[in-house]
Amino acid sequence: MATMKDAAQDWLNAARTRVDAADVTPDLERTGRVEVVGDGVATISGLPHTRLDELVRFADGTMGVALSVSETTHGCVLLSQGTGISAGSTVTGTGTVARVPVGEALLGRVVSGIGAPMDGGPEIKAERFDPIERPAPGIVDRDLVTEPLLTGITVIDAMIPLGRGQRQLIVGDRKTGKTTVAIDTIINQSKGDVVCVYAAIGQKASTVNRVIEAVRDHGNIDRCVFVVGTADAAPGAQWITPYAACTIAEYFRDKGQHALLILDDLSKHAEVYRQLSLLLHKPPGREAYPGDVFYLHARLLERAAKLSKENGGGSLTALPVAETLAGNLTAYIPTNLISITDGQIYLEPKLFYEGQKPAVNVGMSVSRVGGATQAKAIKSLADSLKLDYAQFLELEVFTRFGAMVDARTQKKIDHGRRLRAILGQNEYAPLPLSLQVTLLLAVSEGKLDAVSLGDMPKLRALIAERLPKERPRAAASIDDSGALSDDARKALNELIDLCLADLTPAAGAAAKPAEGEGA
Repeated sequence: MATMKDAAQDWLNAARTRVDAADVTPDLERTGRVEVVGDGVATISGLPHTRLDELVRFADGTMGVALSVSETTHGCVLLSQGTGISAGSTVTGTGTVARVPVGEALLGRVVSGIGAPMDGGPEIKAERFDPIERPAPGIVDRDLVTEPLLTGITVIDAMIPLGRGQRQLIVGDRKTGKTTVAIDTIINQSKGDVVCVYAAIGQKASTVNRVIEAVRDHGNIDRCVFVVGTADAAPGAQWITPYAACTIAEYFRDKGQHALLILDDLSKHAEVYRQLSLLLHKPPGREAYPGDVFYLHARLLERAAKLSKENGGGSLTALPVAETLAGNLTAYIPTNLISITDGQIYLEPKLFYEGQKPAVNVGMSVSRVGGATQAKAIKSLADSLKLDYAQFLELEVFTRFGAMVDARTQKKIDHGRRLRAILGQNEYAPLPLSLQVTLLLAVSEGKLDAVSLGDMPKLRALIAERLPKERPRAAASIDDSGALSDDARKALNELIDLCLADLTPAAGAAAKPAEGEGA
């Protein structure tokens, strides 16, 4: 029978075994103190070995990032409110940079810039933690942008097409539909193979909630990740939000998948960075922005790329959003972003107030890459569309002064007005490629010139309703291949004639009877 002495001896032997097996190594901890704190930044001293962009930990658990360094002090940006920090508090260097969780577990979740859940769900089981700041892929690691990224917005897909791996700026005044264009693009990927990451930078919580609800109601939220730095969050949290979102999107790109990154918006990001820089005594430059604000966004957007086959062949498409004041595209931040990106979609207030939605100014919008990737079905119909539309807009302005026009000019104006009616569409209702092709085909064939402008919405709805039911093979062929075959063209023309006949019964006798789908 074991005695108390035997039990104590057994415990002592087991304890010695555990101590001998323990990996005891010295742990060096560098500790400094807070000199000044306030407005989301802190000046610390006593950490001479702390590097730029290194994480530091304050006594209350708040994390910060060293944004400026000198021989004696460091300027740190707080990643949360840091209400428990005061002058004299201790601060510890971590020796690492800011990281964010990545992996499939983030799909369908709303997280902060440091990866903390904000949707009330469980903790995220990350596959790994990646740095929020990463070098952009090198030139030899990239490939040509050859695949289209369809937005479901006819005016963009037809005239300002995007490619997977492209960087396209969405720019315009406040309340002109910039975020709506981004949301429609996300919704249009709901049945595809593109993972969408939406970064809300400095947005109101109510605005972010509307975006999430729109995607939940009209798209596939399980293929999306929302990284949120709201306007009431700490400035540091807003500052790291786009970098964290980019790292999350890069995880899918590096796996050979396709990702879409929405940065809404970088104007607010630049303003936050200006505030932080001024508080840290960085000298202001042009328009009071610090001199490195261009590098701030360039190093972020350069990470969007189409990778080569040797690197998996994945792509990361970036759609940054920027805000203008009174339509001033020559302001510092918009011109910076225009020079960094591969084109811009300009939303004009005048068009928006006239009821043209989306209010895309075709003349001032350009895609420097996507034209080579445009779906063949649209490309065959839209070769001269942008030029014809721009000419129509000029002619329409001319006629507003009461000038008399000849019959030929009036015909061009009437044709252009029907084209404009086709290019308009409601929010949260992106169109499939087959429907876009059908509408553009009706315009290019001149079949809509006899339709009154008041009947155009009814005709659009009629074609949208009957296309998948009466010409399913033609629609599927276009959606799957992106090309418009002769048989599909014939089937679509027959459908258009039937819809026109139903819209205007008097024209029914002139419409050819359908002979079958033919596709």
